[in-house]
Amino acid sequence: MITGSIKTQVDQIWNAFWSGGISNPMEVIEQMTYLLFIKRLDELQTVKEKKANRIKQPVEAPIFNSGQQKLRWSKFKSLGDPAAMYALVADEVFPFIKNLGGAEDSTYATHMKDARFTIPTPALLARVVDMLDAIPMDDRDTKGDLYEYMLGKIASAGQNGQFRTPRHIIKLMVEMMAPRPSDTICDPACGTAGFLVAASEYLSEHHGQEIYATPEAARRFNHDTFHGFDFDSTMLRVGSMNMLLHGVENPAIENRDSLSEGHAGVAGQFSLILANPPFAGSLDYESTAKDLQQIVKTKKTELLFLALFLRLLKPGGRAAVIVPDGVLFGSSKAHKTLRRMLVEEQKLDGIVSMPSGVFRPYAGVSTAILLFTKTDSGGTDNVWFYDMQADGYSLDDKRNPLDADKHENNNLPDILARWQNRDAESGRARTEQSFLVPKDEIAGNGYDLSINRYKEVVHEAVDYDPPQKILAELKVLEEEIMQGMDELEGMLQ
Repeated sequence: MITGSIKTQVDQIWNAFWSGGISNPMEVIEQMTYLLFIKRLDELQTVKEKKANRIKQPVEAPIFNSGQQKLRWSKFKSLGDPAAMYALVADEVFPFIKNLGGAEDSTYATHMKDARFTIPTPALLARVVDMLDAIPMDDRDTKGDLYEYMLGKIASAGQNGQFRTPRHIIKLMVEMMAPRPSDTICDPACGTAGFLVAASEYLSEHHGQEIYATPEAARRFNHDTFHGFDFDSTMLRVGSMNMLLHGVENPAIENRDSLSEGHAGVAGQFSLILANPPFAGSLDYESTAKDLQQIVKTKKTELLFLALFLRLLKPGGRAAVIVPDGVLFGSSKAHKTLRRMLVEEQKLDGIVSMPSGVFRPYAGVSTAILLFTKTDSGGTDNVWFYDMQADGYSLDDKRNPLDADKHENNNLPDILARWQNRDAESGRARTEQSFLVPKDEIAGNGYDLSINRYKEVVHEAVDYDPPQKILAELKVLEEEIMQGMDELEGMLQ
């Protein structure tokens, strides 16, 4: 979440673009992303220089070499001449970031080739650089946060479904899956690559020595571990930049419509899928991959994506994906078929029901995290359910942070702890926040996976007065009302 002061700064920058002649919201986002990216590169170089000074060694893998120092944010922002800055950014800095990443076939070069610097005047560039310079960009995924905040400004955001998953929910899902260095991780609807960024951070934190143990291991981490698909070129650029800034040099972020017939052959490639696919649309049968239609005959994107996850996973592969509640209890043939497949043919591990405020202010839909393993041979025994009631933020449109140490404000640490020790959940009653449900009971309920089907609610006993007493009290009140009306009538005569 970004703070109120950062929101105000973003609004001021937005207004500067608006009054400077750029009124297309997506263009504003793109130009701001490039500038944020350039600023972050300078900050990363500064960190490398400080480390080099400390250990009295040359700078390791510098982003800017000695001849490129003038391209750094910290250098050109203080030129003092807007026209000179504009010429430098347009003619040198922009070509530099388009060719960043070394080889011409790198992810960044590929997606940056058609990037355009469209800020029209030196005055506007100077204003925007000054304003952006005031925004703190430490370790948070600020570009994503800014993107998410800006989406609120785009009227069409609700229709095109580009909602960034809240950072803390992504982190929870990654920690529940606990990626390993041997994993091949995919997000088939990657957007700004939030899931892939979080997975790379988890691997760096928990397996840092292993992923950089040998040049081959480092190459695997940088080139072969992360795969993201999207068909929006702006998203591909933002996602690619995001990964670079988080230390993954060349992830496989590709321009691909995951559900289309043109990509029907990709199967059994990934050991971990983390995703929050779009779930507001429906496609026509002609353009949808035929092998997905064989798994489940439907036009609904949320069901097609679930079928896609099953196709993309290797046997033994795991998935943590966000689905709308309708997937868990929908009564159509396609809904029931998919749920039966997850329970009977694969291994359904758990379902975390989330409150409807998690995606506010962009969407108020109720969602759940679906956790399963592809086995192609069944294996579901008991399914773990958790009823998340708080995620550390208020569940209204403001999404203000709450005291995260209290369980009633933040269930996420409890979810992770119970998930990691699911065997101990067997004795828990259905009245508790989490419990196990045997497979046979789920099958007996028509494969309904909604937590409300299995959760027991204990109602408090309330004592009421006997009806005669209540009626007598009503009569007394009635008499008082009639007496008052008689007095009022007497006054008016």
